Amino acid sequence: MNSPLPPAIFLMGPTASGKTGVAVELVQRLPLEIISVDSALVYRGMDIGTAKPGPDILAKAPHRLIDIRDPATAYSAAEFRADALAAMAEISASGRVPLLVGGTFLYFRALEQGLSDMPAADPEIRARLEDEARRAGLEFLHARLARVDPESAQRIHVTDPQRILRALEVYEQTGEPMSAFHARGRSAALPYRLLKLALLPQDRQVLHARIAARFSAMLAAGLVEEVRRLYLRGDLTPELPAMRAVGYRQVWAHLAGETGHAELPERVIVATRQYARRQLTWLRGESSIEHYPADAAGVAERVAERIGEWLGSKK
Repeated sequence: MNSPLPPAIFLMGPTASGKTGVAVELVQRLPLEIISVDSALVYRGMDIGTAKPGPDILAKAPHRLIDIRDPATAYSAAEFRADALAAMAEISASGRVPLLVGGTFLYFRALEQGLSDMPAADPEIRARLEDEARRAGLEFLHARLARVDPESAQRIHVTDPQRILRALEVYEQTGEPMSAFHARGRSAALPYRLLKLALLPQDRQVLHARIAARFSAMLAAGLVEEVRRLYLRGDLTPELPAMRAVGYRQVWAHLAGETGHAELPERVIVATRQYARRQLTWLRGESSIEHYPADAAGVAERVAERIGEWLGSKK
C-alpha cells in the first residue's frame, strides 16, 4: 500500500567520511535538496574548521541551515527541529525531496523522534554551573549527575559539557531528573516516510589518515587565523557551544596560551578521532539504517541507485 507521507532521506556518517561529496553528487542525479544537520555549520564565521562547503559547492548544491546563527548564540536541538521541519515542508511543496546530511546525531534523533517538553534554559543556573565546571571540572559535575539522574549520566559522556550542564540545569529547575521528562513522551514524530543511510569507513586507519590530512589542509587554509578573529571579538568564551566544537576548542586553548603550537595538531587530531569513534558507536547502535562503505569506489552511485529505487517504490 502506498504511504500518504512525503519522502525524506537521512544521510549520516562520522566526520571526514565524505558525506558532503556524496550529497553533492546525489543532488546532481536526483530531485533532492540538502538540509545540513550539523551543530557547527549553523554558525557564521566558522568556515575552515567546520569544513563548511565553499561557494562553488553551494552554487551547484545549496545547503539549508548553514550560516544562520552568530557564534555568540546557542542553537538547541528544539530550534533545529523547528527550522528543519519548516525547510522540509518547503522542499516537499516544491516537488523535491529533503536530503538531511550531517553528523550531529542528537539533531537527527530530535527530528525523527520529537523532543520532550522540558523547561527552557535558565541563564542564571547555567552560568553558575559553567563556573563550577571551570573550577571543579566536568568529571565532578558528571559524578553529581550520576547521583541525581543515573539514567542520564549513563547516556551522557563525561566529556560532553553541554549535555551534562543541561541535565543538571533541568534537575535544579524542576527537582526532577531529565530522564523523567524523556520517559513521559515526546512531541509528534516526524511526519515523513524515511530512508536512513549511513556512510561507514571500512578501514579505521583510512579514516584516521583522512582526519589528519583534513586538519593539515585546514591549517594551511588559515584555521588559526579564523579562530583568532573569533578570539579577538571579545564577546565569545570557550564555554559557548560554538567554541566547544572540535578544532575550535583546541585552537582557542592555544591562543589563550594553554598549549604550544607544536602540540596543536596532535590535540585536534586525537579529539577528532574520539569524536568519530562516538559517532560510529551511535550509528552502529541505531536501528533501520542502511550502511554503505564510505571509502569504497562508486559509493555515490550505489547510494543514488538505492534512493532512486526507494523513491519509485512509494511504500
